[in-house]
Parts: sequence; structure tokens; C-alpha cells
Amino acid sequence: MLVAAAVCPAPPLLVPEVAAGAAAELGDARTACSDALAVLAASRPDLLVVVGAADRDHRGPYPQGARGSFRGFGVESDVQLGEGDEGPRLLPPSLAVGAWLLRHARWGAAPVEGLGVGEPTDTARCLETGRELAARDARVALLVMGDGSARRTLKAPGYLDERAADFDAAAARALGAADTAALAALDAELAAELQAAGRAPWQVLAGAAEGAGLEGRLLYEDAPYGVGYFVAAWS
Repeated sequence: MLVAAAVCPAPPLLVPEVAAGAAAELGDARTACSDALAVLAASRPDLLVVVGAADRDHRGPYPQGARGSFRGFGVESDVQLGEGDEGPRLLPPSLAVGAWLLRHARWGAAPVEGLGVGEPTDTARCLETGRELAARDARVALLVMGDGSARRTLKAPGYLDERAADFDAAAARALGAADTAALAALDAELAAELQAAGRAPWQVLAGAAEGAGLEGRLLYEDAPYGVGYFVAAWS
């Protein structure tokens, strides 16, 4: 069953080497992510699964030891998802950022695996995937990597959409309250229009947490680049 979860944003800019001169701008987000990971470690899980959005070529499971890279973002930096053999596929960026957060936190509390979820995955399938993850072991924890709308401001990657702020506010409330029903109710079509890459991973979390009785705390909420970033801890 699911015993804890951490929700973190997934921009490669969280990695200081990628952000370079702008690294300080997400300092508070990194600190909040570290606090959320501490909650995961304190839950003493038997298995940690990192869940994040992935394109078609990077969907599916990743074993412990899978590697990721930030070379596509202009830096000579690689990461590994726990200890183990490298595996045949590179991690998608969302899982690579998760692997970096775990390395930064010196994670050693449990074995780590990854799961890349397609952004178009429908809600029912996301929920079922979460239930399957929760059944993997007696004590399962999730690190869920995902962003809110990328259309919060005129300079946002997707330009401004007036619906974005309300969508992100609803997501933030649900994440902060560990409200699985509210997460499951997020509109997948609207999320796609708003370029909210976190919708599918969050709904995987909703499925995993059904009946677990977890409580949530929202540790961070901001949109520094016109993209909604949230950090939450469930335990």
C-alpha cells in the first residue's frame, strides 16, 4: 500500500548546473523538494517509484540503475536512478530531475524504480496504474514529478490562458489536502490545452492513494516562469 508521497515540479532548471546563473531563482523550490523527500524517507518504504510525464519513446517502467542525462540542456551532467545496471533506455527529463533530487538528498531509504506516463493517458488508466503501483509492496512511496499549466503569463512557454490560474489553484488545493477525488476530477482535455504536464502523474498518485488515509501539506506554490510549480508531501 502507499505510505507516503512527494510531489515535485519537473523542470530541468531545478538542477543548478542547468539553471546556471538563474539557479537561485528556484532555491526555495529545491528546499521544499528536500523537505518532501525527507517525509518519504521517514515513512520507511520498501520501494520508491518515481513517476513523471514522458513522451511516446520514454513511457513505461525503468529499473533501478536507469540513467538520465542533462546533456540535451547544454551541461555535461548525468544521473542514475539508484544503484544498479544502466538499462537500455535513458530516463525522460521528468524522471532525470527526480533522480537528481534523490541524489541531492542522498537517498538510501529504499530501492528506486521509475515510471514514465504519457501526458495523454486518460484518467481511468492513470488511476488504475496508481492502484497497481500501490500493490507492488507492503510499503510503497511515490515521488511524483509534474508541473501545472505552462500558460500562466504572457511570457510563459504556452503564452497566457485566462483559465490557467484557476486550474493550477484547484490542483494546488488538491495536492495540499491529499484530495484524491479532486485530483481524479482534473479535466484531462483542459490540462492538455493548458500544457499542464503534471495532470497524468498526479492522477496516478490519486489512484495509488485511494483508501490510504494520507494527509497532505503544500510546501511550495509559485509560477516563476509562467509555469505552475508545486511541492507537496503526503504521509
